[in-house]
This record gives sequence, structure tokens and C-alpha cells, in this order.
Amino acid sequence: MVNISIQQQTFGDKRISTQPPGTRTPLSIKIALLVYQLAWTSAIPFLRRNQRLQHGFSQRTLEEMPAPADLWIQAASVGESFLAGEILKRLDPLRPIRVLVTTYTSQGMEILEKARNEAMRQGGKLTIDTAYFPFDHPGLMTRAVTAIRPKVLLLLESELWPGLLASCRQQGVKVLVANGRMTAKSFSRYRLWPSLWRFLRPERILAISSDDASRFAALFDMDAVEAVPNIKFDRISEQSGETAANNPLAHIFPPDRTATAKLLVLGSVREEEEADIIKLICHIRGQNNQISIALFPRHMHRIKNWEKMLETHGLPWQLRSRCTGPVSPGSIILWDTMGEMLFAYQLADAAFVGGSLAPLGGQNFLEPLTCGLKPVIGPYWSNFLWIGQDIIDQQLVFQAKDWQEAADILLQNCSLPAQREQTRQGIITYVKNRRGGTDTTCTTINKLLFEGSVF
Repeated sequence: MVNISIQQQTFGDKRISTQPPGTRTPLSIKIALLVYQLAWTSAIPFLRRNQRLQHGFSQRTLEEMPAPADLWIQAASVGESFLAGEILKRLDPLRPIRVLVTTYTSQGMEILEKARNEAMRQGGKLTIDTAYFPFDHPGLMTRAVTAIRPKVLLLLESELWPGLLASCRQQGVKVLVANGRMTAKSFSRYRLWPSLWRFLRPERILAISSDDASRFAALFDMDAVEAVPNIKFDRISEQSGETAANNPLAHIFPPDRTATAKLLVLGSVREEEEADIIKLICHIRGQNNQISIALFPRHMHRIKNWEKMLETHGLPWQLRSRCTGPVSPGSIILWDTMGEMLFAYQLADAAFVGGSLAPLGGQNFLEPLTCGLKPVIGPYWSNFLWIGQDIIDQQLVFQAKDWQEAADILLQNCSLPAQREQTRQGIITYVKNRRGGTDTTCTTINKLLFEGSVF
């Protein structure tokens, strides 16, 4: 646990709170929540037409009510759903409990359902349900919290919804933020209305760094904030060392392909860096047109735009969904299916992780590392500074100043023999003293469930 200059509270039998459940809501906040509710009321009919929200729409609007639960875990999308899975794997409550895990996205739901099935197969004390997260319409949220009746709500990373927090405050639900992160930009935006967030403050916050903890403490004007290791470090330490065995992409990129038929993965590419990625692809093909490229846009709605860009630059490509057998060396595969990027990393000779050539904070470059692959990133990775500069200094990750340097490093990596096991051991050693976030979160959940609140 990382200590910061914030007074740490201890759990006890007595509830000590400067703002207990049922506190009278100030008139200014009542008005703000009413305006917020009217905005949601106007927006929901239009959201019904959104294709990305069609999955589980009846759950989002509470036409289908969620199941009651002692613990409600909200995991926004894919990354948070993996964190929720890690918690479900390790949570050992003092007695059997019901757990509800919610998410926004269909991709997150796939991960949660798999995690639920694995956790319940262990035959432990958890009965787990999954559902889509309701829209944060305060009226809907009041109904949701009333139906679920959770003792504890666990919000992962940066889930701060006024309607949900207000409903929990009104009904005495204890709120824990775990793996909490808050950028300086988000902090500035939240600070536009400090009294609102002070009123909606959670019971306790476990942040991923001292800087994040300090921002949470300042926003909510609370002491029960501490910095603990990121749960993602726990996931790294448990990754399998296998790369090719049973890989579902082996029929597309055979592990025994020729030494000259290399595979490069461009992962989680964001819209703002697409122009640079096109230049990178053209540069690499100009140097070696036998390198196959697996191109993973971060958002599926960009697939059509990528088709046009590749056509405009005269680059040969095919959709992943149409690949039924081994692809020819030098192919560009445009990924239009979900959940396969990790498998591609397992077979790749080099990888670039997006969100880093434009000032977007970067995407998760730990995934290729868990596959024994040293990734290349651009100059922007502020979302992952919690990992530490040492990961660059130890050359477990290569940082390039622009697209051209990234392309040159990728070409060099493709020309070198794979050292997957050495890389895997390097990242396991790196995280060895950075683990423990999951256990701290599970301990805190148990204390909130069974020993009362920290205040």
C-alpha cells in the first residue's frame, strides 16, 4: 500500500460520518438533479435509436428489473470488466452473498458473463448476476437502487454518476471507488461544482496513485482516500506463458510460418492518429512488404473509414471476418470482430499500441507484455504513468517520438528473434512488488459489507 499525506481512517463498529445517509439534500443540489433528470428524460428516446445501446436496452431503462444483491459492482466497459473478474475470482466473503455486476457495453458483458461462470464454478460463496447498467436518470436510479437493495456499491476506476450516487446517499448504500483514477483534466471539470461532489462523496476510495488519491480527496473533501497498487498488476502476474497452443487465430497466422513472414499488430488505434498510422503502414511496407499487418481500430464504427483510407492509399486489405484460412505474407487484415487482439499479440513478432501518437493518454500496453512481446508506443501515455517510467528505462516498452521512429523500431523488432519467455519474466519481475490491489479491494469490500462503514 502506498502512503500519501491523507489521514487514513480505520474500520470500526461505529459509523462516524460528516454526512450520513438520509442527510437533507440542499435546495441547489435538488435543482441540479432535477435539471439533470430532465436532460435524461429528453435524451432517452433518442438513445433508443443508438445501435451500440440496443443490447440490453430494456435493462438500461428498467423495463427489465435487476436482481437484488448485497454487492453491486459497476464495470464500465472491457477494461473495468476484467478488473471485476479479478475481484470475483478472489472475493471470499464471511458468508454467502449475492453479487450484481453491470456494464455499459456488449463487449464488457461478454467478459462479465465469462467471469461470472468461472467464479461460480469454483463453488464458493458468490451467487452472481449480470445486467446492463441503467441510464443515470435520477428517477431510474432511485428505482434501481430500491430494487437491488445493495449494502455496498463498488465503482471501478472513474465511475462518478450523480444520479447513482444521489440514490445511494438517499438510501444509505455504502459506496467504494476502487482502482480509482482521475486525470487533471477530469478534476478541473468536476471542480466546476464542488458542493455537488462533496454532498455525493463515497465512503472510501482506493486510488491507483498518490496523484489520483490527492485529486479524489480534494474533489470530495474527504480523508478516507488511499493509494494502493493497480489491480491490473495482479492480472499480469497470472497470465499464461502459452503463445500458440489452441490459439483461435492460428489458422490465419500459422505459428510455423516462414521466418520472413512476420506479423505486426497495430492495436487499439484511435481516430485522432489514423493519418499517422497510414504513414507508418506505408513506410513499413516500403521497407518490407512481406510483413503482415493486423490492424485493430479502437472503435468499430471506424471500420468503414479505414476501408476508404486503405483503398485511397492503394493498400491491399481484407476484413478479419472474411478470413477463413492462412493469409498471404504482406496482407493487411482489418479487424472487424471483437475479443481477439490478445490472441493476435500472442502470435505477433512486433506490436504498436495506439492512443499514443496523439495526445490521448495511450491505450493498454500491458497486454502485449503479458504475451512476451515488447510493445512500441508513441510519446503520449499519461493514462498509464502509474506503471512507472522504469518500464521504459528497462526497455520492456519502446517509446518513439513520432510515427516514423515507431515504424523504424517495429521494423527492427520484426527482424529480431523472439524472446517471449525472457520478456514475460521481465514483466513478472517488474510487477512483483507492485501487486496487491485486488486483495486490498476485497478486504475493503468485506469490511464494508460486514463491519459497517469507515465513517
